[in-house]
Amino acid sequence: MQHSLSRENQIDRAGPAARSRGEIEAAICREINRFERDHMGRGPGQIRAHLIGDLLIVRLQGVLTASEKQLIKTQLPDRGRQLLKQVRRAIIDTTKPLLDSIVEEITGAKAVSLHHDINVSGDEFILFTLDAAPDVRGAAKRS
Repeated sequence: MQHSLSRENQIDRAGPAARSRGEIEAAICREINRFERDHMGRGPGQIRAHLIGDLLIVRLQGVLTASEKQLIKTQLPDRGRQLLKQVRRAIIDTTKPLLDSIVEEITGAKAVSLHHDINVSGDEFILFTLDAAPDVRGAAKRS
């Protein structure tokens, strides 16, 4: 499962923090959007990333495929929700190494855990816990 980042999304590991928080968040959005298109068949309607210390939160809106929407409509509400979560969880579990590598390439920090949830409205959340807060240009250093 190879996924090479576009040159603009790779960090410069040789020098000091080369990117601002906003640039890191934008690069994460681009690559997670690309991941969704490649692995889910379509990208989200909206995507936002938030880097807060050693946490990276990605919120995707409007992610359900036509098949998933139909599944939710035709099944009993609880069963449709369970199936949606099971399928998305299985995809995330099998592609976790790829998602972790995307995050590491862009932030320079290793993802130590990944948490995922999706709802029947089509909102999806991915939370990465990083091994350290990434160095960002313009960020105040904590002692």
